[in-house]
Amino acid sequence: MTIRIVLVGTTHPGNIGAVARAMKNMGLSDLALVNPGKFPDKEATVRASGATDILENASVVSSLEDALTDCVYVAGASARSRTINWPSMGPRDCAERMLLESKHGKVAAVFGPEKSGLHNDDLDLCHTLLTIPTDSGFSSLNLAMAVQILTYELRVAGMLDTGPGFESEVPPATGDEMERFYAHLEKVMTELGFLDPDNPRFLMRRMRRLFIRARPDKNEANILRGFLTAIERERSSR
Repeated sequence: MTIRIVLVGTTHPGNIGAVARAMKNMGLSDLALVNPGKFPDKEATVRASGATDILENASVVSSLEDALTDCVYVAGASARSRTINWPSMGPRDCAERMLLESKHGKVAAVFGPEKSGLHNDDLDLCHTLLTIPTDSGFSSLNLAMAVQILTYELRVAGMLDTGPGFESEVPPATGDEMERFYAHLEKVMTELGFLDPDNPRFLMRRMRRLFIRARPDKNEANILRGFLTAIERERSSR
């Protein structure tokens, strides 16, 4: 499967090992760690229980952007409500969608730190929220449990006929390509006075939501960048 599990800011090395074990049980092997608290570590190896190859091959990066640079679709796990509504899916629907999107390139599921979960800045890089329904009186899932639920659903969905997927001659823009577009868009909007550079987050978050829903392909992303460049040229010629 072209599916990556991304752990952001995991504080306990044993949880990293338990996640590796959950992944291997369900046939996944691509693990990325963003600023882990302690890794490599003996406790991670012990908790991996035979999945040490996943730990040995795990990529360790300093930012979530680096972990997602080649991804065309990203689901971010979150149990908290958000000020701006993100598209949201349960694990079964999310697994099916991830498998469909994986036909176009690498996809990822992102899980945040054990205590705080993902921040809104992390979710800005995601196409959908992954929410695991639990009893309203007790909604505390261990990190490895959450990963196991999704990887199980991915395993089940992979055994079913998920249909032809989203047919397109041009693959979707990657995370890296979209990040370059967002940076370009923010620059142009600031130059035009449409965006307050001292308080850009709220508007940019809404713009990200808009383009995530639109899902530009590589050609469309290039067209958008070309449009922004044309605006810059016009302004500089005046």
